[in-house]
Amino acid sequence: MKEEGKQRKSIEDEQNVNRRSGLAYAAALALFFSVLTFFGLGWFLDRWLGTSPWMVVAGIVLGAVAGFYEFYRLISKLSD
Repeated sequence: MKEEGKQRKSIEDEQNVNRRSGLAYAAALALFFSVLTFFGLGWFLDRWLGTSPWMVVAGIVLGAVAGFYEFYRLISKLSD
């Protein structure tokens, strides 16, 4: 009976580690891809409007803000 309890605890611990690892990975990807997406949008707008480099700079700043917000939101779930 004790062995079954240890086995169940081990499975729950492994699932918890996998969940936390997945959230950390998602947070890092969200930060990276939000900056990359807004950079790309800024680059496109600069080429279209001829305002180089201002839209790229704005895109990087907006991407960083959005990325850090999503990063914080996902990382805060790790403490739950």
